[in-house]
Amino acid sequence: MKSKYVILASALLISVATFAQKDQIKSAEKALKSGDAQGALTILKDAENMVVNAKDVEQAQYYFVKGNAYLDLANKKVEEGKNLSLAAETYKKLIDVEKASGKVKYSTQAAASITEIKGKLINAAIADSQATKHADGAKKLYDAYLLDKKDTINLYYAASTAVNAQDFDLALPMYEELKKLNYSGKGTSFTAVNKISGNEDGFNNGKERDLAVKLGTHEKPKTEAIPSKRGEIYKNLALILVQKGRSEDAKKAIADARKANPEDSSLILTEANLYLESKDYETYKKLVGEALQKDPNNADLVFNLGVISANAKNTADAEKYYLKAIEINPNYANAYLNLAALKLEAEKPIIDEMNKLGTSAKDMKRYDVLKAQREGVFKGVIPFLKKANELDPKNEDVAKTLLGVYKALEMTAEAKALKATMN
Repeated sequence: MKSKYVILASALLISVATFAQKDQIKSAEKALKSGDAQGALTILKDAENMVVNAKDVEQAQYYFVKGNAYLDLANKKVEEGKNLSLAAETYKKLIDVEKASGKVKYSTQAAASITEIKGKLINAAIADSQATKHADGAKKLYDAYLLDKKDTINLYYAASTAVNAQDFDLALPMYEELKKLNYSGKGTSFTAVNKISGNEDGFNNGKERDLAVKLGTHEKPKTEAIPSKRGEIYKNLALILVQKGRSEDAKKAIADARKANPEDSSLILTEANLYLESKDYETYKKLVGEALQKDPNNADLVFNLGVISANAKNTADAEKYYLKAIEINPNYANAYLNLAALKLEAEKPIIDEMNKLGTSAKDMKRYDVLKAQREGVFKGVIPFLKKANELDPKNEDVAKTLLGVYKALEMTAEAKALKATMN
């Protein structure tokens, strides 16, 4: 007899709890409608422990109101990033509950809100980056990726933004995930200029873009190939691993990448740069040679060979590579600058010898010879410095070096003209 009373009492307690929970959800809805989103969340927090045992319909309603409250706070710019993520997380719980129960009431609206949140997260991330809050932007882009893992470009941008923030602990797992996904980002972009806004709009495919042009809303259609980002991804992953003292992991990451993508020549460069960072110049030269076989007109590669040769005090090879880089790309400013710097190194031994000379007739005669040699060095670098200055007029070091050469050669008119451009 006593056991029946116990069962009856338990049933009564559950019933009371259910009614209390319903009332709390209604109160939270009322608070939200009156504009008090924070108050709504406070009310719902009291019902948090009971929601697990509630009916599916009530659970869905609870998550719906809670998600709306978080979104309302985000829309009011109250901890925007955090509340957008919490809203999306809550809506996903709602969708899971209704999917399991088979009763759909709020899921359609929740899914639309998730799409809205994704867009808001991306826009907020862009604003963060423009305000140089790169770490905040990276986290928001990663949250946008978690909302829609098919849109892997958001993961790529999250990792890149984390690197801009110099937050390598944040960037590393993102790059590791990109590697796991074998993400490349290679594709084609279809754009056209919006006649009203004047902005260049993107389209999902050429058909959509061409239709917009045909309808007269857009003009100047453009189709561009988007190159693979795989090389950049593995390069950044490797460099982060190197910085963390994990150089063997970095080498393995590149080796794995090259096995998975044998046709991606950018990965050879990434591996070469890894060995360059670790000052293994022989392996670097071997890999660069391999890359040059695939891409013989890559001016950057040739230029880097010049840098390595110069560091190894192999002046003849360095000059050869710098000239080759200029031959491939006549507007390669750094090649002209490095070539000038290389040639100016010949001045030091001349100056050292001049400083040791005395005032005897023999020494004075030798001084004149050395002075002529020095002038020859200066005259030889003028064309390269002038070209470097022409290509990179904002580079003060180039202008100052050229000015110094003009003064040493007593080229007063040229020095005066150059100085006028520097002021």
